[in-house]
Amino acid sequence: MGRIFEVRKSTMFARWDKMAKQFSRIGKEIAMAVKNSGPDPDNNPALRRCIVNAKGVNMPKDRIDAAIKRAMGKDKTDYEEVVYEGYAPHGVAIVVDTATDNSTRTVANVRMHFNKMGGSLGNSGSVGFLFTRMGEFKINNEGMNMEDLELELIDAGLEEIGEDSEGNIILRTAFSDFGNMSKALEEKNITPISSELKRIPSTTVELNEEQAKEVLELVDRLEQDDDVQQVFHNLR
Repeated sequence: MGRIFEVRKSTMFARWDKMAKQFSRIGKEIAMAVKNSGPDPDNNPALRRCIVNAKGVNMPKDRIDAAIKRAMGKDKTDYEEVVYEGYAPHGVAIVVDTATDNSTRTVANVRMHFNKMGGSLGNSGSVGFLFTRMGEFKINNEGMNMEDLELELIDAGLEEIGEDSEGNIILRTAFSDFGNMSKALEEKNITPISSELKRIPSTTVELNEEQAKEVLELVDRLEQDDDVQQVFHNLR
């Protein structure tokens, strides 16, 4: 099984460092989950995942409850998931997942970010084939044996297991096995720190420090946009 997960991390940027941005991102995910399958987390796996992720970034319970209530109200905002693809400087592929109530505004902003930072927004499918959509679960490694865990979770669709830079255990599954892994962890009374759908690059690009800085400046700029949920790239 593959065990290398980390693409290059930048010490120059504190990505997702603003709590307000994290709360906003999760709030939109809650709104979409409630719209699709209702407000009861017991019957809505997507909402359960959102609540777990909210707790992982220390989102207060009253903020979580308020987001669910707001998603059920008459004045709720309907968000649409839209994916944009393009290239950063030096040929690095970028995929941008957004949640928007105004796709015209969002595409204009995303294009502006690419253009101002020396990149280019492409057409749908231009770089998406370079990424594989997978489920990724982060769990605390305290009291865990990775070899035992690997054997126990293979039947649930485990494809990769490893550690991140903070020593947490990372589990990856095929996109289609995301629900199976969620259920398997619940049955084992393992509560993930986070559980998300990620786009994992099949090939990576290695750049020098100055070139990587240019790419990460674009990534950082995109991540700070209010409509952007996640940004994926294939910079090593």
